[in-house]
Formats: sequence, C-alpha cells, structure tokens
Amino acid sequence: MISSQFLSALIVFPGSMFMIASLVKCMSLSKGVPDDLRVKWSAMTFLVFFFTAGYLGFISIQLLNLTFPLELLTAAVFLGGAAFVFLVMQLTATTIQEYRESREHISEINEKLSTRNKELGREMAARRKAEEKAQTRLQHLGTLHTIDLMITSNLDLKMTMTIFLEQIVPQLNIDAAAVLLLNPYTQTLTYGAGIGFKTSLIQKSKARLGSGLAGVVAMERRMVRIDDLEDPELDFVPKSLVSVEKFRSYCAVPLIAKGEVKGVLEVYKREVSSPDEENFDFMQALAAQAAIAIDNATLFNELQTSNTELVIAYDSTIEGWGKALNLRDRETEDHTQRVTELTVRIARIYGMHEKEIVHVRRGALLHDIGKMGVPDTILTKEGPLSPEEEEIMHNHPMYAFEILMPIAYLRPALDIPYCHHEKWDGTGYPRGLKGEQIPIAARIFTLVDTWDALISKRRYHQAWPSERVAEYIRERSGTHFDPNLVELFLANVVLK
Repeated sequence: MISSQFLSALIVFPGSMFMIASLVKCMSLSKGVPDDLRVKWSAMTFLVFFFTAGYLGFISIQLLNLTFPLELLTAAVFLGGAAFVFLVMQLTATTIQEYRESREHISEINEKLSTRNKELGREMAARRKAEEKAQTRLQHLGTLHTIDLMITSNLDLKMTMTIFLEQIVPQLNIDAAAVLLLNPYTQTLTYGAGIGFKTSLIQKSKARLGSGLAGVVAMERRMVRIDDLEDPELDFVPKSLVSVEKFRSYCAVPLIAKGEVKGVLEVYKREVSSPDEENFDFMQALAAQAAIAIDNATLFNELQTSNTELVIAYDSTIEGWGKALNLRDRETEDHTQRVTELTVRIARIYGMHEKEIVHVRRGALLHDIGKMGVPDTILTKEGPLSPEEEEIMHNHPMYAFEILMPIAYLRPALDIPYCHHEKWDGTGYPRGLKGEQIPIAARIFTLVDTWDALISKRRYHQAWPSERVAEYIRERSGTHFDPNLVELFLANVVLK
C-alpha cells in the first residue's frame, strides 16, 4: 500500500513545478519592470522563492520521513501566502489604476483625434469647395477669353451671338438663353439669337422699352431675376413662352457698351433656381462682353455700309464724268459704257484679279478725262487736225495724269487714261512705252477702244463691218497692239 507521506509528496510535486516556473518567469520579467514597481516586484519574487522552497521542503520531509514540526511550516506558508496575496492585490490595483488612466488618456486622445478629424473634414470640404470655385472661375476666365477672341476675330453679328450663347449655356448651368437687340430708332427689342429653346416662340419676341421683362431691364438698366416663374403674383411674365417651354426661373441683364443699351441677355432654367452671387457676377461680365461684341459688329456693319455707299457714290460720279466727256466730244452716248463693259469682260477672260478689275473699270470710264484740257475748237473740229493741233491733242493723256494723280482713290486707275495711246512697238504717246512696259489694262483697252471706234458710226466715218475691223486689228498686231492679246480679243468678240 502507498503511504500517506508519499501520496502527499506526489500531490505537492506539480505545485512545486508551477512555483519553479513562476520563479523563473518572475526573474526573467524583472528587467522590464518599471522603477516604481521594482521593490514590490522583488518582494513578490522573494515570496515565490519562499513558496518554492516550502514546497520542496515539504516534499523532502514526506519522502525522507524526517522529523520536522509541520505546524510551523504550515504557519510560515500561510503567512507567506497572505503577503503574496497582498502584494498581488497591490500590483493589481496599480495595474488597474494605470489601465484606468491609460483608458482616460486614450479616450482623451481619441476625442482630440475625433475633433481634429472633424476639423480636417471641414477643412477638406472647404478646400474642395475652394478648388471647385477656383475651377469654376478658371472656366469662367477661359470662357471670357474665348469670347474675347471671338470678338476680335469675327464681326458677323449673328455668328458672334450664336457662339457667345454656346459658350455661356454650360458655364451658367442653364437650359436656354437669348439675346434681344435694341433698335435705337424704334426703341424696340427684337430677337437676335437664341439657344436651347424647343419651339420658335422666342424668335417672335418683341418689346418696347419699359414694356415686359426685357423692356424693363433695358429701360432701367438693371438685372431682373425671377426664381419661380409660376408665382401667381407675377403678371408680366410671357405666359405662352413659359407654359410651352416649361421654364421655371428667369434672369435678364442689360447689354451696355459705351454708355448705350445694345440689347438684353435673357437666360432660362426649367427648374426653380437658387441664388448664386458668383454666377450673377459672371453673368454681368458676360453681358459686358456681349455688349462689346454687338457694338463692334454694329460699328463694322455701319462702316461697311457707309463704305459701300461711298464707293457707289464715287463710281456714280465717275460714270457721270464719262457721260459728260462723251457729250463734250459729241461721241455716241453709250461709247464710254460700251468700252468699259467690254474691257472688263476681256480683263476677266485674261485672268486679271477682281481687285484689279475694279480699277480697270474706273480707268475705262475715265479714259478720256484728259480731253478736258483740250480746247473745244480742236476737240470738235470736223476736218483733219493740223500738226500743232495734233500735238495739243496728244497731250490729253498727260492732262489725265495731272488730274487723277493727286486723287489717291483714283490713282490705281491711271493705267488706262495715261497709257491707252501707247503702242506695242514704242511709237505711241505720251511716253513712248514699248511691249510689256505698257500696263496690261492699257493694252486691253487700246484694242477695245479701237474696235468700238471703228465698228460704231462717228462724225468723221461710217461704221465698219466687224470683219473689216478684225482684219485692221490683225494687220497691226505686233506694232500697234499686243500680239498675245489680239487673238484672245478677236476670239471672244468677233467669233461670239
């Protein structure tokens, strides 16, 4: 049978192993214990050592059957156990206190982090909003720059307004826009251009100053904004346009340039709009650009019209001079008109540019302007001229030069009045030019003038048949006339 001493030793043995392991653990952890806990930790390590020694002593007494007062050993173990529990509780209390403080500190840090995160969130939201505003402003600047380029490069009012509206619709986030132009004479606003409309009703827009929304805007020179067009208190809204197009909000800005109202810019949305001061400021800038564009295009059109009217007046005056010269020279009434039309026709066939042909026409109309300096006794003489009279007559190209040269507008037309009596072989007058020294316009006109002079009835000869005139011209090809032009001329005059 197993004795009770051996059984007791066997039961206590695992406990001694746990104590030895605890002692080893305490000694290994002692290096990392904080300074304020080192004394307590050392005391606890000693108690663990004490317990370990007690366990081993108990096992030795039981196995070796030694005589020892177990009551004393038990009392010592109880005392050590109480001290151990006290130390453990002290360490536990310290740990709990530090844990609580750590939690409070962590909670405080978390609260600070949470507050900071909220601040960062607000800062990020503000930064995103600022970036969006900056991007919007950059887009606005890009739009204004594009409109600036359009204003400087395009003076067609309709096209300018169309491009302008295409630029502003996406930037203002609107559904439709229109430009109404002011007629300064009738004081009426009429449709100029529009975009985004589903029907053509806007094109029928017409309002006098002070009448209707647009009329009020133009009259009072101020922006008008309506956030809800369905407000029953509004009685001056164009109901047909609003109901058909389903518009809900409206804004209009006067287009003012150089202190004068040029029109009204109207913008529409198909939903109730919320006020956006930045967009309104941008709209004011756009309105200023549109007014400048309208003013530039209007001025250009007026200048173009004035220039056209001036050119017509000049040409009419020149034609009048030509008719007066015909009457003074007693020529047939249509001589100048005939030679002018035929000269222009041959010049085009030859390939002259239209800009040159304008001056060819004027030169042909004024080809005999120099005869104003020739006395009537010579100009209207029935018989042949004397040598002295011929010399005076031959001066009329010089008179033409002296008359037309000071007039800058007619200077490019001098080739025909000054050189149409020059000959291909250099025997002409007044300067004796030869070959291609003679301007091409004068060479063409010489052929035309000779043709018309011979084929028409004059006071000193009957009209020649066209075949005879053609033969006459061919005989003088290379002497009087440019041989390269003779066949071209005859092929397009005689054969047609």
